[in-house]
Amino acid sequence: MRVIKWTISLAFMVYLLTGVVEVRRGERAVIRRFGRVLDERPDPGLWIGLPWGMDRVDRVEVDSVRSIEVGYRSEGEAREVSMPEGQLLTGDHNLVNVLLAVYYKVRPEEVVEFVLAREQVEPLLEWATEAAMATWVAGREVDEVLLRGKNVLRVELIPRIRERLQSYRLGIEILDIRVSRISPPDDVKDAFDSVARAQTQMATLRHRAEQEAATRLRSAKAEQFRLEEAARAYAHSKKVLAQQDAQRFHERLKQYYAARVENPEYLKQLWQEERGRLFATLKQNGMIDLLDHRLNSGGLDLFTAPRTPNR
Repeated sequence: MRVIKWTISLAFMVYLLTGVVEVRRGERAVIRRFGRVLDERPDPGLWIGLPWGMDRVDRVEVDSVRSIEVGYRSEGEAREVSMPEGQLLTGDHNLVNVLLAVYYKVRPEEVVEFVLAREQVEPLLEWATEAAMATWVAGREVDEVLLRGKNVLRVELIPRIRERLQSYRLGIEILDIRVSRISPPDDVKDAFDSVARAQTQMATLRHRAEQEAATRLRSAKAEQFRLEEAARAYAHSKKVLAQQDAQRFHERLKQYYAARVENPEYLKQLWQEERGRLFATLKQNGMIDLLDHRLNSGGLDLFTAPRTPNR
């Protein structure tokens, strides 16, 4: 009889200990007493409440990042349906296989909503992701989906998924999306790969041609600049020489006016001197000869007509 009492007492103590819960760091605890959520939020450490059946404590990690995969599965993992999961139709009626991972975490301030909707969180998240993904793919042609999908899909889907899930109050936050696979179906993959290689080669050739055109344009502009600078320098030098000639002429003109006051025959004298120098130069070069050397001795400068110099 005593053993029975000790056994009952021990069982009752164990039952009471079910009301002692340890809340770890990085966790939030939600307490439901007889099904009603309490406002109390225990801090990390030991929390003592009513035993099992009266209190239910749900501990939720709010610091950890969770993830689910959404989209195409391999043949062994795919469901037995007419169109495999994650195989989507593009705007130009082509099929593509898309597989991505959605990363999310529980909002600490909305942990109650997460606990109450725990069973529906991932199914709803998967549904919202598939719907957003199908909408994005259906609005684009297959080339754009395959070439730009991995870079653009992440940016496009996150706000769409958040908008779809906002009314469900799941208590989660979408952190990131990583596209694991975006490819054509396996039976036409080789044809798409050939097209992709051709497009890559076209892009490479176009880029190379643009670079060459840019190089030639820079060379042409450099040559244009060089010619313009040379023309400006030549024009400046000619202008300076003309200004110098004009200055010398004005100085000679001033000298003439000053000399003419003292010598009225100054202009004729200059003319004789210049003519003598010209005739001497022509004679030295063999272009003219004297008609009579005796006339020259008498002070008369009579010359024959100019002739072609000896070659």
